[in-house]
Amino acid sequence: MEEIINTVSIKNDYEFKRIYKKGRSFVNASLVVYILKNNLPYNRVGITTSRKIGNAVSRNRARRVIREAYRQIENELSLGYDFIFVARTRTCTIKMQHLASIMRDIMCSADVIKK
Repeated sequence: MEEIINTVSIKNDYEFKRIYKKGRSFVNASLVVYILKNNLPYNRVGITTSRKIGNAVSRNRARRVIREAYRQIENELSLGYDFIFVARTRTCTIKMQHLASIMRDIMCSADVIKK
């Protein structure tokens, strides 16, 4: 049976700024991820899409793809981290499965995958 993990959204500007400033960043052609330990028993996620991505339809698709890719790998992650996913121009054009594998690779290099 699959374990249900509740993920909390990061919504406050000061939290985004703190994670950008103190967190580690991992860059890929399709995605940028900022990771910071939060000392809470759950993970928190924030998604950023700028106007450089395209129109509202493109930005919403990028957010949906990122959210679903995160949901695919969520059970493999250790708890107690804040993640900010920054969409890039290529994010709206790639498939969710491909983005999930990119995300998994980034999380492995960040050492936040459960052992």
